[in-house]
Amino acid sequence: MGRYVLGLDGGTGGMRAFVFDANGAPITSASQTYETSYPQPGRAEQQPEQWLQAVTGSIQQAVRSLDVDEIAGLCAATTSCTVVCCTETGEHLAPAILWMDVRADEQMRKIKQLTGQSISAETFLCKALWLKENEPQLWAKTQVLCEYQDYLNHWLTGEWCFSANTACNWGYNNRKKAFDLDFLRTVGLEDLPDKIPARAVCAGAPVAPLCAGAAAALGLPPGIPVVQGGIDSSIGMLGMGTVRPGDLSLMTGSSNLAMAVTEQPLFTPPEAVNSGPDFLLPGYYTSVQGQAATGSILRWFRREFCRDLGMDCLPLLDRAATAVPPGSNGVLVLDYWQGNRCPYNDPNAAGTIVGLTMNTSREQIYRAVLEGVAYGTLDVLNTFSAHGHPVERVHISGGFTRSPVFMQIYADVCGIPFLVTSDYSVALGSAILTAYALGWYPSIPAAADSMVHHQTTVYPDAQTHQLYLRQFRRYQRLYRALKNEQIF
Repeated sequence: MGRYVLGLDGGTGGMRAFVFDANGAPITSASQTYETSYPQPGRAEQQPEQWLQAVTGSIQQAVRSLDVDEIAGLCAATTSCTVVCCTETGEHLAPAILWMDVRADEQMRKIKQLTGQSISAETFLCKALWLKENEPQLWAKTQVLCEYQDYLNHWLTGEWCFSANTACNWGYNNRKKAFDLDFLRTVGLEDLPDKIPARAVCAGAPVAPLCAGAAAALGLPPGIPVVQGGIDSSIGMLGMGTVRPGDLSLMTGSSNLAMAVTEQPLFTPPEAVNSGPDFLLPGYYTSVQGQAATGSILRWFRREFCRDLGMDCLPLLDRAATAVPPGSNGVLVLDYWQGNRCPYNDPNAAGTIVGLTMNTSREQIYRAVLEGVAYGTLDVLNTFSAHGHPVERVHISGGFTRSPVFMQIYADVCGIPFLVTSDYSVALGSAILTAYALGWYPSIPAAADSMVHHQTTVYPDAQTHQLYLRQFRRYQRLYRALKNEQIF
């Protein structure tokens, strides 16, 4: 058996492939991007063939310098609520509807009216209902309705199954091993189970061996285990070491998700988001809240305001932002470029910049964007605290951890320490599941204990925190004022 495992992270912007040893040390890595299209306001789509090109290119590059017989198994984590219409043989029939797509706002409101449950327009169920009501011919042709995770695992193995981790978004109860059929009938999705693969596989369980076709394309030995992953953010929890009640993880990227392992569901409808039961770890719930747009706002800012600096300008902007005082000279940003997920669940909320003057600089706006994202995170953390999970520290991972100024803003705004893990925690979480499935560790928490290593801790400045709390109250009042004026 090989001594390395391959952890994959299929995020919003691309695929990252890491080779790890049994202690969680990265040996090699590679990445490849894919594109997102925005055909209409509120819509976001990707092409599944680009996912396969990216996974092929990144794995080939990652293992190029290795003896591939040393690869013992692989596992992928991907975006969730990214919906694909497929044939039984795995051909996709339309572009994938990306997780951030909120075209199903009407279906969200319909589901709430029929059931009393308030769920995000981003969710799998809302998108499935949108497809059935707005694309009836496509719905009729769809033999398999699945997520990115399931589509990729089918390509890797030739076998259809669905991830019990992602399917909690579908109304699937992993403890009961059943869907809520009464709910599906009430909302008009009684035929949905017929389009979903028959087999559910929990995170860390084998899906099937790597098939010959995928092995040849990837340059890997055929027959090695393909292990079930799940939602990139929840698998990233494992890669941050959040495997027991008491801690909270913040996964940063195109969006932010705050996640905690809890013995009981922390939130109750209509506030529940992906809570389980047995969502990730047997015997536990995973209570989740998040922000719809964070890193994607930084990409927007870079694209629209920094063309003269080039696309790799964030380090330069970070240095310039350190000269801007906390509070950005009164410039205030609402981070609602893709609506608000928590605490308002308002898909119609819009990104807002206020406080501009003739003296406002690009650097001030940039810092205000960072602060606005941090205010949104504080709203999320306060929601956890209000529901009985006081947050005293945060395990943080993702691209934001590469920015010292952003990390200090986070700590100062929230007023608590931030424990920085690697920016590859999703891939490491996939590797942890693979190591467990191979029998290298007796449990998933045991694998995480051995394979996760924290890098540093960022502590808040008390005086700056008080300043930011005043700004945070302005941030909250601004949303309420705009909402009351029906601007959103």
